[in-house]
Amino acid sequence: MKNILSKTKIVALMVCAVLASSCQQKEEMFSEPYEEGKAPLGIVMNPAQTPVPASGLPGATVTVKATGLEAYKDRVVFRINGEPAAITSITDTEIKATIPDNASTGVISLSVDDVVVFGPKFDVVGKVNLDPTFQATRGANGPIGQVYTTPDEKLIMVGGFTNYDNKGIVRPINRIVRTFPDGTYDASLRTGRGANGFVGAVVKIADKFFIGGSFGGYDQRGENISNITRLNENGSIDTMGISTFRRPDQADTIKYFPTFNGGFNSTVGRIYEQQGKLLVTGSFRYYVTRTYDQPNKLEVRDTVILDSTEVRQIARLNTDGTLDKSYRFDVAANKSWAGGNGSIGTVYHTEGAQSGKMLVFGAFTTFDGQPKQYLLRLNADGTIDETFNPSQPGPDFEVREATYNPVTRKYLIAGDFRTYNGTPSHRMALLNEDGSLDPTFIPKEFLGGGVGHSRQLNDGKIVVSGRFKTYGGIARNGFMILESNGNLASGYNATGLFDGAIYDIIETQSADEKRALLLVGDFYRFNSQPVSNIIRVTLD
Repeated sequence: MKNILSKTKIVALMVCAVLASSCQQKEEMFSEPYEEGKAPLGIVMNPAQTPVPASGLPGATVTVKATGLEAYKDRVVFRINGEPAAITSITDTEIKATIPDNASTGVISLSVDDVVVFGPKFDVVGKVNLDPTFQATRGANGPIGQVYTTPDEKLIMVGGFTNYDNKGIVRPINRIVRTFPDGTYDASLRTGRGANGFVGAVVKIADKFFIGGSFGGYDQRGENISNITRLNENGSIDTMGISTFRRPDQADTIKYFPTFNGGFNSTVGRIYEQQGKLLVTGSFRYYVTRTYDQPNKLEVRDTVILDSTEVRQIARLNTDGTLDKSYRFDVAANKSWAGGNGSIGTVYHTEGAQSGKMLVFGAFTTFDGQPKQYLLRLNADGTIDETFNPSQPGPDFEVREATYNPVTRKYLIAGDFRTYNGTPSHRMALLNEDGSLDPTFIPKEFLGGGVGHSRQLNDGKIVVSGRFKTYGGIARNGFMILESNGNLASGYNATGLFDGAIYDIIETQSADEKRALLLVGDFYRFNSQPVSNIIRVTLD
């Protein structure tokens, strides 16, 4: 009985608590801060009404229809894609402003204190424009990792796509494609089913292509490939017939396997030619090879025996896939040198005084057991090049990207660092060939994100892409072109929103022989227009 009364009291208390809570919630309810449908401050600007003119150069005057502004004449701010513009007049029906020097294509906005009203888009005319002579207008349906230019100026592109310029509807174009210089599809490359995973590297030695990435099969060879393989010149995989192991009571059988008998347990990032061999870099830890004509312990027919050797991040292979143990390898211990204690990326020199050497950058703080932070260079024999930046300590944090221009003989690095050799250098640095800092390049502050990819062009200008929203306090939505001193290049920064990541930039020319850049990567918007991972832009 006592327990029943106790439970009754508890229920009664709970009911009272709920009722009290309901009463309190009712007392604390508030009305909406604004009346429904009321325009902020009474300002009205129609985003669908095109400004006059719809496009123009910096210094021109643009007129936008708007009402309700006269009461705020002394407080209203006019912006084009976030950049303030000088207002020349305000009436009860329109507002006029001068396009500022640093304006870029984007939405016009009006603000009074913290209230913002968005209007129509305005196109700022500049020197960077989509090339109308580039024919691959539909692009690729997945990222493009690298472009290899053949001697006849055709392009071999690899990546993560399964369609290119809508030519893969009937038969998918899996991660490798060949095009003519204007981007049109070259159907003569016979890749069959192509690769079954991402391909990020391609190089040609003699009459063979070598591709690397994160894949385990190519065309009809759906297995026995470990992230790298060899192709014939027509794009088919190079194979060999092998009489596999059989017991005495079994008949002979010939099976076909990839001729390139070697690979790695993880991603191949880059492949370079060095003295007729393959210099391979990536995130791997083991080199693997296969035996097809020997029995395993169970003596099973058609067996494949996989053998592995510890090889970290960097290896040199012969063109048949065998490991070259004369390069960065401890024969006595039967394993490679230690490499970096963090991830790496690489840039290889194919010409000039540094030919055969390789820049290594990344997130490591030691390399081959030595204290080396984030950046170093290897000699052609794989040893550390102590002539590179002997003053140390280099960047104070991770280097995410590096490129080299053989014409200017400069390295351009980008990442999360703030200093280089103790000198302030915000996220980017231009280096001389010996690794010393070029003091004439002074990067400005990035806000909203960092640098993804950057490259110095032959004339010294620098192309930069990333996730940043402003550079030096000026609105730049993920793409910009700088002078060699780090300032925004006048006339080259009128482009609007860029979304995505650029992986490779190739200096080239348009069909009408204008200077142009081929941009590939994983991006879907350029100058506020939808694109698909590949574009060519002219530099007027």
